[in-house]
Amino acid sequence: MRHEKATQVLELARLLSSTAEGLTLDEMAERMGVGRRTAERMRDAVRELFPQLEEIEDPPTRRFRIAAGLDGLYQAPSADELVALRTAADALAASGAQARAASLRVLEQKILSATRAPARRRLAPDLEALLQAETIAVQAGPRPFEDELALAAIREAVKSMRMIAFRYEGGSTPGRTREVTPLGLLFGRSNYLVAAEAGEDEPRTWRLDRLHDIEVLERPGARPAGFSLQDFADESFGIYHDAVEDVVLHVRPHGAEDALGWRFHANQLVEPLADGSVRVSFRASGMLELAWHLFTWGDKLVILQPEILRAVMVEQLELARGVHETPAVI
Repeated sequence: MRHEKATQVLELARLLSSTAEGLTLDEMAERMGVGRRTAERMRDAVRELFPQLEEIEDPPTRRFRIAAGLDGLYQAPSADELVALRTAADALAASGAQARAASLRVLEQKILSATRAPARRRLAPDLEALLQAETIAVQAGPRPFEDELALAAIREAVKSMRMIAFRYEGGSTPGRTREVTPLGLLFGRSNYLVAAEAGEDEPRTWRLDRLHDIEVLERPGARPAGFSLQDFADESFGIYHDAVEDVVLHVRPHGAEDALGWRFHANQLVEPLADGSVRVSFRASGMLELAWHLFTWGDKLVILQPEILRAVMVEQLELARGVHETPAVI
């Protein structure tokens, strides 16, 4: 068996040892990027190497897993993997996400402590060289609030399907105590709790830095059937949710190359046109945040629709012009 084939078989074994419910042949093929027949051959090779491979009846198909996990001999990390983990931790720390950065650093230490000493010694020179050759370019922007105790309380409520209470210093009635069902967390330029307030069905976003005195309640707070945090996030250009609009942008030829490599929205449709320009369309809410972003494109694009987005853009430009067209007075 060629080296790359052996690597693929080992990678499949790792996948099968990392899943509790097991994988079907079709799922193996999808994860490994191969055809079903190839997945069958790889499954058979895994069974020869790891007799503990289990078959689980799941009509109309079968699932496979290695329930006992793999020996550490097969699980040694590579220098590239450890550098990716360290880089992700550094990026989170640089953005102000100290709690999640600390979690990744603890994970790195756990991985290294579980790695056999000879493997650690082999990794050390490559790891040091790569860490010195890669760093994070810090970008301007807000440093999101991330309190470890707040995150722990929210996560505990999500796992135990209970409601939480907190004093919210924001909105139309600052200081009011709210009781909500937590549905998830949105991490970005600012961090938000997504939750449905008691007696309401529609989820809202709550800024984490405005939550105080968080308490996990004994009241049940299960996620509504069919709710998807990813779908909720994809509805909006940023964090703010308002009416969903059909957005159409015309990117002029001198901005086309940038637009073809840019993601405006998770569900965008990008169409190169015959004159060298690009048409970008998607459905989203959050027109104010979208206008703020589109300003950075200067004269490279034109908003075709909706009209409300054009109006918001003009309004924001006029506000900026109003404070900059005359000499600054302190």
